[in-house]
Amino acid sequence: MEPEHAENEHAEEIDEDEQFINEEEVYLEVADDGDNLMDEDEGDGQEGGEHEMSDEIVYEDNSIQHFPKHGKSVFAVTAHPTAPIATSGGEDDLGYIWDYTTGEEIVKLTGHTDSVTSTAFSADGEFVATGGMDGKVRIWRRRGKEDYKTWEFLTELQGPDEVMWIKWHPKGAVLLVGGNDGTVWLWQLPSGTTMQVFAGHTASVTCGDFTPDGKRIVTADEDGNFMFWDPRNPTPVFKLTPADARFDLGPITALAVNPASTLAVVGGASGGVRVVGLNKGDIIGALGGHKEDDSVEAIIFVDLTGAGQVGTGGVCVTGAADGKACIWDLSTMRLRATMEHEDVVTALLSFPHPKSHMILSASADKTLKTWDARTGTLVREHKGHHGPVLAASLGQQGQVVVTGGDDGVCLVFTTE
Repeated sequence: MEPEHAENEHAEEIDEDEQFINEEEVYLEVADDGDNLMDEDEGDGQEGGEHEMSDEIVYEDNSIQHFPKHGKSVFAVTAHPTAPIATSGGEDDLGYIWDYTTGEEIVKLTGHTDSVTSTAFSADGEFVATGGMDGKVRIWRRRGKEDYKTWEFLTELQGPDEVMWIKWHPKGAVLLVGGNDGTVWLWQLPSGTTMQVFAGHTASVTCGDFTPDGKRIVTADEDGNFMFWDPRNPTPVFKLTPADARFDLGPITALAVNPASTLAVVGGASGGVRVVGLNKGDIIGALGGHKEDDSVEAIIFVDLTGAGQVGTGGVCVTGAADGKACIWDLSTMRLRATMEHEDVVTALLSFPHPKSHMILSASADKTLKTWDARTGTLVREHKGHHGPVLAASLGQQGQVVVTGGDDGVCLVFTTE
């Protein structure tokens, strides 16, 4: 059955005068099928001192808190914008809200019948959304003005066959959701009204987001199509496809928009990266720092000036399956520095001002690393996971990072 398009006037509820750039909201997650709780090489102490020492080094733990309730792979984790709490979702078909200073469970987010692969707090922290492989989007609302530990179930939204990702509007209580059936849904909360259904994709919508100014939407799919939308119109403003050989990236696996909302950087399974001008829909650059066929898994923008990026320039970071995180100067399309992990880079995070020159990378090599993006210098390594790190989110204005791993555990690290 074809989804009914909501009246376009609902989209007017996004007040353009109310838009703003919120660089702190970063929600990135990468799913992984593994669920090993222990490394297969972890011995019983009988194999000799050198091997034991090697295992101890691998499992060095400098985390400050942990949340072990999931027990199976944790696919998503998001820190609250202001309170010291986080939400996580996993292979156990559950979400949780928990206190990352104590590790205490606040509320169990139930109702899904398959893995919870997406979690997100709204920009004001009043709502939390979970999305799952069962196609459900479930919304909870904070109860009481001062209490961040009391939440109530609000509503369940049903649209796509399977939820690929969830993004809240940078300011309003508007939720954008991409599905594996090629649809993208826009809902107004708390009413749950469907504002728009974008049905132009031909395959699973692998990534998408609002532009930082909140006025437009970018989405991309497994067939290699990139689309730029006005929320009020079910037809894209422009579309880029692999039919243009300059844009053939294979399945698109990651994207990001610069703070000025003028550029998108798009990465694909081929390892290629393209820079797209959002004003005209033109391809203005190609970045070639990753190995061929090592997919680009994460992209972020970094403000090295501390003053906010304007115009068409700026600095972005791309992370890929080759273990590299590449820092790019988009004014020259040149590589500034390369940072390395021993396995896939699964997530990248940029810090808020005054540490906006810092970035954090998560990896399948079981570690996270904090870097100075001005030089590519490693500042700190965060260890404690026994499996790939699948998700990460900054909390307390970048003072901590909350992580989720294939080992079924969420950890908290200080970045200070």
